[in-house]
Amino acid sequence: MSGTASTVPARTTYRHGDLRRALLEAGIDLAREGGPDAIVLREATRRAGVVPNAAYRHFSSRQDLLQAVRAAALSALAIAMEAELGGLRPASSAAALARASLRAVGTGYLRFALSEPGLFRTAFSVPDQVENDADPAKAGHSGLNPFQLLSAALDRMVEAGILPAAHRPGAEYLAWSAVHGLAMLVLDGPLRGREPGEAAALGQRLLDMVERGLQAAS
Repeated sequence: MSGTASTVPARTTYRHGDLRRALLEAGIDLAREGGPDAIVLREATRRAGVVPNAAYRHFSSRQDLLQAVRAAALSALAIAMEAELGGLRPASSAAALARASLRAVGTGYLRFALSEPGLFRTAFSVPDQVENDADPAKAGHSGLNPFQLLSAALDRMVEAGILPAAHRPGAEYLAWSAVHGLAMLVLDGPLRGREPGEAAALGQRLLDMVERGLQAAS
């Protein structure tokens, strides 16, 4: 044997299961490492151990793979939000539960952004129509995607009598804009480099402001 490490030849067929899933997982890893720009179909096929042409049966282009990874990132975000909701303690009233639910949704969103910045950036790298989106690939364990989880939390506030029904239309976009804006300031803006505890504290103060603002909005 020579002293130079040999290169394992790429397989022409994938022999260990679902090639589409393997390519998707490779794309997710690429997104986690470098965000949406790191998702390259040729690199995904290399990681999956197949020749590039083998990928085209499942993803016709880099854009197709990006969209699939993006859906998986949104699903992971939904699961992070659900984890916060699942950790809520029993509430003393419907109003307390509704407030806690909205806070949990926002907290899960921010925690995911800070712990998985590559996937978070990928999730929102392509314009998308979020209303009436029934794609199960973007949903969490509940079957709801991130937008739907936020919508459900706001509906609970209306049902509990702490968010006037007249203030409900479009409230998702107000809350989402505020929380997403803070996430981007911490990831890529002037708040980048802040200690995690400081960023988390800012997030909780922001969620207080969101709740009060939604209730007061005319």
